[in-house]
Amino acid sequence: MCKSLTLFMIVLGMALTVSVSAPVTAQGQPMSFFVSSTGSGMGGNLGGLAGADKHCQTLAAKAGAGNRTWRAYLSTSMPDANARDRIGSGPWYNAKGTQIASNVADLHSDKANINNDTALDEQGRPINSQGAPNRHDILTGSTVEGQATTTTCQNWTSSAGDQNAMLGHHDRLTFGKPGSPWNSAHPFAKGMSAEKV
Repeated sequence: MCKSLTLFMIVLGMALTVSVSAPVTAQGQPMSFFVSSTGSGMGGNLGGLAGADKHCQTLAAKAGAGNRTWRAYLSTSMPDANARDRIGSGPWYNAKGTQIASNVADLHSDKANINNDTALDEQGRPINSQGAPNRHDILTGSTVEGQATTTTCQNWTSSAGDQNAMLGHHDRLTFGKPGSPWNSAHPFAKGMSAEKV
């Protein structure tokens, strides 16, 4: 019997260089961070970074926030593309206006405000509502510092059964205990097919 796993992506937005009005959160800050509410439906094959970014842009647009550039927090290897270098300089706010991090250094430190209460989807909904099954794994392909690993499902182009990916935990919990890195908790090495993911 094959156990299904729900994987999400962390998505960060960058302000466009042109002047546009962005939907504003309750605290007056435009949303610039969310955890994807749905995957691509193709397992680890996200269509590369471009496909993952397009999926994130589409989710943001459906939430009324498509007027900025959105990037999936993903790294690739050979050639290396580090997630930390793809996402702009911050600050980042969730859909409720809560600050996630003020800059790249804070995002990759204990100052990052990523947990079950703040890692919301693009609609402002929690990923794990109280009492729901734990769904905390997020695709990153990254180290704790936001740099590339070799566990990226062939740079997000393969859902073959022999592929794996580095995962983070959006709730920062491991077996119910705090301390798990949000962006580099463990590899998922059971194959990244659509049936398993």
